[in-house]
Amino acid sequence: MKVLITGADGMLGSNLTRELLSRGHQIRAFLLPNSPATSLDGLDIERVEGNILQVDDLVQAVESCDAIIHAAANTNIWPDRSEIVRKVNIDGTKNIITAAKSANVQRLVYVGTANSFGFGSKDSPGDETRPYGSAKYGLDYMDSKREAQLILLDEVKNNGLPAVVVNPTFMFGPYDSKPGAGAMILAVYHQKVPGYAQGGRNFIYVKDVAIAIANALTKGKIGECYIAGNQNLNYKEAFGTIADVVGVKPPSLAIPPFATKLYGRIGSLTGKLFGKQPNVSYPMALISSDEHFFSAAKAVRELDMPQTDIKIAIKECFDWLKGNGYC
Repeated sequence: MKVLITGADGMLGSNLTRELLSRGHQIRAFLLPNSPATSLDGLDIERVEGNILQVDDLVQAVESCDAIIHAAANTNIWPDRSEIVRKVNIDGTKNIITAAKSANVQRLVYVGTANSFGFGSKDSPGDETRPYGSAKYGLDYMDSKREAQLILLDEVKNNGLPAVVVNPTFMFGPYDSKPGAGAMILAVYHQKVPGYAQGGRNFIYVKDVAIAIANALTKGKIGECYIAGNQNLNYKEAFGTIADVVGVKPPSLAIPPFATKLYGRIGSLTGKLFGKQPNVSYPMALISSDEHFFSAAKAVRELDMPQTDIKIAIKECFDWLKGNGYC
């Protein structure tokens, strides 16, 4: 199968490209013009340049492809409201849909986010049936990903688009060149985390997500969403696990929600005053005070998604960061 991948040079895309190559698929990586994409160096893939905001670029890129995996997104959470975030995530997805129709692809796999569903507690984790719960944070990233997902599902329902949605939680693993999630590992390693907030997240190994997405090319049900997650850990547990893997002392100070939110308010205020992204904005403080726990039972059952111990994911991420000069 010939597969067009957007966002192929990101952490998820880099791991996904390798997974698909190992299965014998032909890969066409859709990259921004002049993108270094060093994480793809040495791979037997076809590179094409373009912008997902230019529909003609996508229509040309998808010619002769059997499937599309749309993993590209603007994940910036500062500033809270951003027109470019909305354009990339919503208009870009609309253009992907147009390109998929033009090429009559067999399958379109849209990479969303678990945040498009309602989160829950460890005893009652969120799943694909829970209504969107993140509007309260006021972040265009979360809102735009949710809106794009709804547009895609509407196309499935009303126009027969052969699409499946995979919704990852918080991923750790190699090729985290931004770094994204790896920044949390680096902060713990460098002892720059003074304490832990009272919330938590669901964590998963990026290679497990890559397998789920690769399987979604032929498995899963058209028009269905699949949360790709694994371990629900509060921040004390998460930082403790990271510290254990990288060999440092874990943060021991429990930060109450009021202090977390106050710190976030100050961060947002100073960020707006000085035009610089704060370490913690108010929306991020709100998020860190909540339990963003999810169940991935549906993806495990229908996409045969593995559930690798998160310690392996942390170690691979840390080893890659060390090997590439981030430490």
